[in-house]
Amino acid sequence: MLSAFARAFRTPDLRRKLLFTIAIMAIFRVGSFIPTPGVDYPNVQQCIAESQNNDLLGLVNLFSGGALLQLSIFALGIMPYITASIIVQLLRVVIPRFEALHKEGQSGQAKLTQYTRYLTIALAILQSTTVITTARNGLLFQGCSVDVIPDGSFTTLALMVITMTAGTGLIMWLGELITERGVGNGMSLLIFTSIAASFPTALWSIAGGANGAVNFIIMIAVIVVVVGLVVFVEQSQRRIPVQYAKRMVGRRMYGGSSTYIPIKINMAGVIPVIFAASLLAVPGLIAQFGDQTAGWVVWISTHLADPAAPLHLALYVAMILFFCFFYTAITFNPDEVADNMKKYGGFIPGIRAGRPTAEYLDYVITRITSAGSIYLALVALLPTLVLIGLGLSTNIPFGGASIIIVVGVGLETVKQIDSQLQQRHYEGFLR
Repeated sequence: MLSAFARAFRTPDLRRKLLFTIAIMAIFRVGSFIPTPGVDYPNVQQCIAESQNNDLLGLVNLFSGGALLQLSIFALGIMPYITASIIVQLLRVVIPRFEALHKEGQSGQAKLTQYTRYLTIALAILQSTTVITTARNGLLFQGCSVDVIPDGSFTTLALMVITMTAGTGLIMWLGELITERGVGNGMSLLIFTSIAASFPTALWSIAGGANGAVNFIIMIAVIVVVVGLVVFVEQSQRRIPVQYAKRMVGRRMYGGSSTYIPIKINMAGVIPVIFAASLLAVPGLIAQFGDQTAGWVVWISTHLADPAAPLHLALYVAMILFFCFFYTAITFNPDEVADNMKKYGGFIPGIRAGRPTAEYLDYVITRITSAGSIYLALVALLPTLVLIGLGLSTNIPFGGASIIIVVGVGLETVKQIDSQLQQRHYEGFLR
C-alpha cells in the first residue's frame, strides 16, 4: 500500500487532487480552533478542564472534531448538513414532489441538493442559537465557575449566531470542493477528519489513567477486532443474478447480457446508530432544564441519560434494529426495482418478472437486513461495553459509530484512488 501511495503521488493530476484534499482537511482542522467572536477563550479552556462530562452534546462534539466545546467558528461541524440530508431523504416518502425529483436524474438531484443546502443553513441557525443559549445558561459546561460569554448583549449573540452559521456554510462548501476537485466524498472525509482527530487524545487519556497500560492494550485489541469485523461485513454483499433477454430495436439487437444486483449486508450504513444516539439524548436534554431534585428528572438521569444504564443500552439496541429496517425500506424499493427490470426485459433466473420478483427481492432484503441490523448493534455496543467494564468514560470516541465511519470512509477513498491508478495503467492498492 505504501508503494501504491508513492505511485499515486508520482502521477501529476492525482498528486494535485491528493494535495488539494489534504489542504482542505487542514483548513477544516485549523478552523476548529479559531474562537467565535464574543467567546472568552481562556475561560473556555478552564471550563473544559473543570466541567463534568456532558453526554448530551457528545455526538455533535464528536462530529465537529471537538470544535463544539471550543465554541469555535466551526463549532457545529458537519452535523447540520448530515441532519438536512437525512430529512430530505425521509421527505421523499412523504412529499411526492421530492420523489419525482429523485427520479428525474441529474437535474432533479441538483434541485434536491439545493433544498438540502437551504435546510442546512436553517438548521445551523437553530443549532447555533441552541448552543449559545446552552453555554450562556451554564449547561454546556456543567460545574464551571467562570462565564464563557462575558458580553450577553443582543449584538454579540447575533454576531455569534451569524459566525457559526457562516462556518457551517463554509464547511459545506469545503466538502463540495473536495468532491469536485479532490479525491473521495468531501462530506465523508470531513467527518473522517473530525473523528480521527480525537483518537490520539483519547488514547493518551486511557494510557495516562489508572491501570493505563492494561486498559490501553485491551482497548487497542478491541478496536482491531471491531475494525476487522467492519471491514469484513462492509465488503460483503449478496449478488442477485439478473438476465436480460435479447430484443430488437430497429435494426440493432440489444440485451442478452447477464449482470447482478449487489445488496450490501448493512445497507443503512451508520445512519441507524446516529438516529438512535440522537433520540436517546433528547430526554436527558429536556431533564437538564427541569428541577434537578424532581423525581422524573432523577429517573431520566439514572436510567436514560446514563450510557451505562441497562435501560439506555436496551433502548439503544432496539432503536438501531428498528432504524435499520426503516431506513433500508426507504432507500431500497423492491417494487420499483422489479418494475425497472421488467421494463428493460430483465428477470431473475427461476423467478417470474413483475410481482413475484418484487416479493423475492423483499424476502432477500428482509433476511439480509436482519443480519445487518444485528451486526450493527453488536459493533455499536461492543466498544461501549468494554469501556464500561474497564471503568472508563463513555465519552471517549471509540464507539461503534466512530469506527464504522472511519473504516467505511477509508475503504471508499482507497477504492477511488485505486480505480484512478488502474485507469492510468498503474498497479492499484488491491493486488
